[in-house]
Amino acid sequence: MSKLSTPTKIQDYVDSLKINFEPMGDTARSPRFVMRERVAHCLEGVLVAALALWYHGEPPLLLDLVSSEPDVDHVVALFKRHGHWGAISKTNHAVLRYREPVYESIHELTMSYFHEYFLDNGKKTLRSYAGPLNLAKIKDTSWITTDENLWHIVDWINAQTHYDILTRAMIRGLRPADKVERQAGKITEWKRKT
Repeated sequence: MSKLSTPTKIQDYVDSLKINFEPMGDTARSPRFVMRERVAHCLEGVLVAALALWYHGEPPLLLDLVSSEPDVDHVVALFKRHGHWGAISKTNHAVLRYREPVYESIHELTMSYFHEYFLDNGKKTLRSYAGPLNLAKIKDTSWITTDENLWHIVDWINAQTHYDILTRAMIRGLRPADKVERQAGKITEWKRKT
């Protein structure tokens, strides 16, 4: 943890972790488990990121990005520099990644993910967000080291107040991502072993 002293170093570390394709079923692993096994999906990676920020005196903050079905939600770790928000992210895709600390509000940062959040058919799916969510509010810190799945953290995130970003009229009027965007969205860093 001591070497993960800046958001850039944290992001580089999280990027180095293999993607967790969850071959044995859904997981929500602790930072210690992730650091030992060097594999993570988005939530698992950002728990490591939030813990590293906390270790270096910053609050361990998360931003939950919620999509419409059948797409999957995404979580990022938040940090602030010079009064502006940035985000650390673990993803296997070319999009939904790190955000420089240039956003004046959480809403503005959330919206930076909007156009990149779509299905293979181009349907844009980002619908709401919750954050900043402070992990320091969870008094039981066993989430840092346990070998058990952290379903209580998932439940805690899901129970937070989420803010809609679109009206129904906006949703009806959305233009699908175009062919080039959809092609770029298929770029992945880690390949699933068959």
